[in-house]
Amino acid sequence: MKLTSPIACRILRAALYLIILLCAREAVAQEAYNALVRQGMDALALDSMAQAEDCFREAMRREPSHPSNYLLFRYLGQIQERQGRGEEALESYTSGLNLSPLNLELRLDRAALYYRMGNEGHALSDYTDVLDQQPEHMEALFMRAHIYSGMRDAKRARQDYEAILRIDPLNEKAYVGLILLNDRSGRPREAMEQINALVDLYPHHALLYAIRGGMEQQRKQYEQALRDLSRAIELEPTNADFYVSRATLYLDMKKRKLARQDTQMAIRYGADPKEMASLLK
Repeated sequence: MKLTSPIACRILRAALYLIILLCAREAVAQEAYNALVRQGMDALALDSMAQAEDCFREAMRREPSHPSNYLLFRYLGQIQERQGRGEEALESYTSGLNLSPLNLELRLDRAALYYRMGNEGHALSDYTDVLDQQPEHMEALFMRAHIYSGMRDAKRARQDYEAILRIDPLNEKAYVGLILLNDRSGRPREAMEQINALVDLYPHHALLYAIRGGMEQQRKQYEQALRDLSRAIELEPTNADFYVSRATLYLDMKKRKLARQDTQMAIRYGADPKEMASLLK
């Protein structure tokens, strides 16, 4: 049956009204979602973690298909990490990645948490996924090199450190990682040449003297090691680790009294007294 013109107009008006109503409801829902997210962000700024979590969860409950929910899962993961809820944080990061698989920030957050929780295999997988998207991502390259080094995969670790240095030839962290890798993987001469060059390049960086001092101590070059560790302490006189390192050197040199003095200084600057007592046994 053919519709008459008045009927057709009524149907058209009804359809238009329904569209307007649906758009209005969507706008109201969107505003409610936005308001909850703003409240959550305000709570985060005030360090009110529980309130922020409640706001983000309520926003996602109301709008489970909202395209920004991956970001709320990231915020939830960060809150849970700060509260020591590591497994829940992993679940939140994973939920966010399920919504946005190519999001690098979420992938890096999860990789870092996996690493801190001792799951280096999963961390390695996530850092590799990041590098598949951005082959020159410096953080992912450095962390993957560090993990490979810990796994005694010197070849892959060296490749990643060298990749960093091709991008940034003066990257001190990558040089240190490569030096330590070379020193324990059958390239001691190369490692010593590299640390000497790095000290020349950064003559006021205390850590480099401490690293070289440790390498010299392993080679039983005690006087050179003592000079370097003393220089590290001179540059950073409140660094407890440097006093501990020099104390172990003094013990190797049979200078127990000087070792005891350094352990006392280490305790003054934050070292564990029980560990220091154990060192002297």
